[in-house]
Amino acid sequence: MRTVQTTRYVTPLREGGSLPAIVEADDEGTYVLKFRGAGQGLKVLIAELISGEIARTLGFRVPELVFMELDPVLGRAEPDPEIQALIQASGGLNLGLDYLPGSITFDPLAPTPLQTEAELASGIVWLDAYLTNVDRTPRNANMLVWHQQLWLIDHGASLYFHHSWQDYLSRSRSPFAAIKDHVLLPFASALQGADARLASQLTPEVITRVVGLIPDSWLGTAPFSDVASHRAAYIDYLLQRLEARQIFLEEAERAHRNL
Repeated sequence: MRTVQTTRYVTPLREGGSLPAIVEADDEGTYVLKFRGAGQGLKVLIAELISGEIARTLGFRVPELVFMELDPVLGRAEPDPEIQALIQASGGLNLGLDYLPGSITFDPLAPTPLQTEAELASGIVWLDAYLTNVDRTPRNANMLVWHQQLWLIDHGASLYFHHSWQDYLSRSRSPFAAIKDHVLLPFASALQGADARLASQLTPEVITRVVGLIPDSWLGTAPFSDVASHRAAYIDYLLQRLEARQIFLEEAERAHRNL
C-alpha cells in the first residue's frame, strides 16, 4: 500500500459518527480520510484495512486504500473546535480511501441490476457474514454506484470481535445472526456458489499478507504484549472463522429462506 501526506482538509463528511473528511494529498489525489483519533480509534482503521483488502482480493470493487500521514498543524485553520480536536488527536499515520467523484449512494429502494444480480449479492452477503460486518443494512448500505458499478465502502464496523479479545477464537464460530438485516439478503439466492467461489481464494498466505499490511504502530495494545502476538491473533481468528464458515453460511441461508 502507498503512503501519502495529507496537505489540505477540504470538508467533513457528517453522515457517520466518526466524522471522516474529504482531504487532499501530496500526490494530487483526493481521499476520504478516516481518523485514528475518532470513535474507536485504531480498531476501526484496522477493520477498514483488513476487510477492504480481503474484499478486493476476492474481486469486489473497493476504493484504493492508502496510509495517510497527518500533521496536526492542519487543524489550526479549522474554525470548528470539534474538527480541530479531531485533527490534533490524529497526528501520524491514518487511513484514506480514494474519493470517487460523482458517485451516488446505493439506494435499496430502487432495485437495479446491480442489486438484484444473485451472484454479486450472494458474494457480498457471504463476505459480510465472514467479516461480521454489522453495517450493510437498508438504513446504511455503505455501497456506492460509480460508473455503473457497485463499490463497497466503510468497513470500520466489521470484525467487531476485536473490541473485546476475551474468547475471540471461540467467537470465530459465531453464526452472525445480524446477517438477517443485510440489505442484499433478499437477492442472495446463490450463497452455496458464493462460498465455493470465495472461500478457496482465502488461503493462509493471502490472510497473512493482508494482516501483514497493518502498521506496527497500530498494534501491540492490551491484552497483547507485543506487535507479533497481536498480529498473529488476527490471523488465527480469520483462519478459524474461515474453517468454521458452514456455521455462518447456514445462518445466512436460513435468514434468506425466512424473508
